[in-house]
Amino acid sequence: MTEKQLFDDWPERYDRWFDTPVGKAVLRYEKELTLELLSPVQGEQILDAGSGTGIFTREFLVRGADVVGLDISWAMLRWAMVTNEAFSHRMVTADMALLPFADGAFDKTVSVTALEFIEDEKKAVAELFRVTRPGGIIVVATLNSLSPWATRRRENARQDRESIFNRVFFRSPSQLLAAAPAPGIVRTAVHFGKEDDPADLDRIEREGQGRETGAFLAARWEKT
Repeated sequence: MTEKQLFDDWPERYDRWFDTPVGKAVLRYEKELTLELLSPVQGEQILDAGSGTGIFTREFLVRGADVVGLDISWAMLRWAMVTNEAFSHRMVTADMALLPFADGAFDKTVSVTALEFIEDEKKAVAELFRVTRPGGIIVVATLNSLSPWATRRRENARQDRESIFNRVFFRSPSQLLAAAPAPGIVRTAVHFGKEDDPADLDRIEREGQGRETGAFLAARWEKT
């Protein structure tokens, strides 16, 4: 795939943001929710679709899963391989809306913050279902349209034509659930904002549990 992709210039910048105080807090709560819903275990075949720099991929690997990381941006995958040798033989460059795998090839499939860059969410989620075996688990996380983060990002994007958020499709919990051909559950995380005192983030997150307004929106389905 030779065409320049959206995130080809982003790998180092993307990882660097997660080293900031708020970025570390965001990543911690995103990881906790993703791992709770996916529950990766030793020996499972897992597809991480839209794996980017491998921030979440490595969490599945350390729990013993056999993971394939897939991304449309070779630059993101290359950065993942440079920063973690475990990724070197398990990376695939492809579009998650047209997965190059057989039906039922994986025990579980997961996609974290990639769906917001795809207009046809039902097609992408259907592909995840297709390559998941019967009885397997599908987890998709995306940016929540009901979050104050989304409101601020939309406002900033209107003022900056080059903002990446002009390319984003924010979705609500009900919209994400409706993207799948099966009933599922939905949860959110990251209820604090960039402007909040780092000392208050854990408290704010606890108080936000159960609400639908967290910036990080995740759904889980079981394939029948």
